[in-house]
Amino acid sequence: MTALLADLAPAVLAALWGALAGALLPRAVHRFCVPWEERDDGWRTHCPAGHPLRGWLGRARCPRCAGAGAPSYGPGAPRLAVLTAAVCVALAAATGVRPELAVWLLLAPAGVLLSAVDLRVRRLPDPLTLPLAAAALLLLAGAALLPEHAGDFTTALLGALALGAGYLVLHLLNPGGMAFGDVKLALPAGAVLGWYGWPTLMLGTFAAFLLGALYGGALAVAGRAGRKTVVAFGPFMLAGTLAGLLIGAYAA
Repeated sequence: MTALLADLAPAVLAALWGALAGALLPRAVHRFCVPWEERDDGWRTHCPAGHPLRGWLGRARCPRCAGAGAPSYGPGAPRLAVLTAAVCVALAAATGVRPELAVWLLLAPAGVLLSAVDLRVRRLPDPLTLPLAAAALLLLAGAALLPEHAGDFTTALLGALALGAGYLVLHLLNPGGMAFGDVKLALPAGAVLGWYGWPTLMLGTFAAFLLGALYGGALAVAGRAGRKTVVAFGPFMLAGTLAGLLIGAYAA
């Protein structure tokens, strides 16, 4: 019984952390959901009714509007909490009690936040992607100093550079098909996938494009998309990264 509880502890703690972190994301999602035509503003500073917003974490509900029965102006906290908790539990189950698990759990809420923003306004804001890349590399550098880690920081660094360069080439060849935000997101994606080696990096990259192609094909078959339809690719990049990371962590 004691051994079973010890085995379940990481998953339980990951679920609690993911649920708490996800529940705090709705306000950040709203603040970062700035459409392309307003992108110079960086992030939202007011609720839909025009009241100033304070803070980044919490429910997407304005205290000054709540008295009038105003609905939430962002995604529901339960949905984001469940999604983030599920991601964290999957990462804990695949990684086990290793130093890099703390890195994955810290980065997971940021990935959910980026997916939610990209799905809503088809943007991957620089204040999220670039700090995420720096945080991923710094955290992995720390994990590499601890015993019993199962990855390699050198390949994480090279993976970030390689995947970023690959996406940059795709952007230069077809700017309309590969946005520059995706190029910047490729840096942290390459870092976390590269931690477990080049096969994991290739697997996660392939999964991202496969998922994106399947989704685009499904939209085309349903008559909801054409050749010029713009699809947010960030969520597929993150889903592919998660898939590759789970397999890489489990096999390490």
